[in-house]
Amino acid sequence: MGSLRRTALVAGVFYVLTFVSIPTVALYGPVHDADYIVGTTSETPVVIGGVLEVIVALSCIGTAVVLYPVVKRQGEARALGFVSARILEAAGIFVGVASLLTLVALRRAEAGADALVTGQALVAFYDSIFLLSQSLIPAVNALLLGSLLYQSRLVPRILPVLGLIGAPLLVVADAGTLFGLWDRLSPVAAITAVPVAVWEFSLGVYLIVKGFKPSPVTAEMVAAGARHAEGAPV
Repeated sequence: MGSLRRTALVAGVFYVLTFVSIPTVALYGPVHDADYIVGTTSETPVVIGGVLEVIVALSCIGTAVVLYPVVKRQGEARALGFVSARILEAAGIFVGVASLLTLVALRRAEAGADALVTGQALVAFYDSIFLLSQSLIPAVNALLLGSLLYQSRLVPRILPVLGLIGAPLLVVADAGTLFGLWDRLSPVAAITAVPVAVWEFSLGVYLIVKGFKPSPVTAEMVAAGARHAEGAPV
């Protein structure tokens, strides 16, 4: 397997792994109860959700690090921006998970009714950081990576087009949530998230199954690899 094929395969696997956190919508459901911190429901679903989100955060970084050497040949500034945005997204996910694990720790310590307001604040903080890290920043990612892949033709153009269409829809949905027009988990927010979700999942599957399409970028990388093998400057 050539290095480009391996790169595409690894990037695709990382992209598919970013979808393992889908069950957290249900797993985190109980934490939104006002009296969760003094409740008796199991804490295991929240812990499992946290583990899944940590996997997502690490996979986010992985997608950017693996793809950077390829897409930087189309636009280095945007490629670097994509890496930075992915790292910022992952950092936001880690912070959100930490807030919910803090809630679980307070519950285990039997903080009692005095901690109800603190618990509600931690959940509200998670919802806010989720809005930024897992909704707004993916729109930025879609614009940066989508434009790079569209111009380079490394994948079928229909895939980045989905991301480029979905990015402004996500921004509109986030703005509506921010101004209280609808909830983060409302049907409007869910529907507007579909194009970017389809773009990212389809990209991951395509890279796993097909790899990169032949393009000037791949030709340049193959030529550079040949020169390097011959000992000439790349």
